[in-house]
Amino acid sequence: VQLQASGGGFVQPGGSLRLSCAASGSIFSINVMGWTRQAPGKQRESVASISVSGNTVYADSVKGRFTISRDNAKNTVYLQMSSLKPEDTAVYYCGAGVMSFTSWGQGTVVTVSS
Repeated sequence: VQLQASGGGFVQPGGSLRLSCAASGSIFSINVMGWTRQAPGKQRESVASISVSGNTVYADSVKGRFTISRDNAKNTVYLQMSSLKPEDTAVYYCGAGVMSFTSWGQGTVVTVSS
């Protein structure tokens, strides 16, 4: 499975960004897709995931601000990020797999700063 992420950038606090991640290759094996992130000097943490049936899981830190969605026909997962905070600054990684993420895309940088 190959994953191509896009959509990172620079935004002011309170702003919004949308990340996209398109899967190709052995996509029949994919059940869950989603995002993790790693802030400077911190460990990687889960952000959100979505199953092929649409079940979602969010980190407490992003609940109510981020929305994950998925277009199964396009094999693409999206992360709509709103009310962004400086602590959301990180490299965001797209992941995919059966029960957990076993394939990873390249990171996309999100910077939230005034």
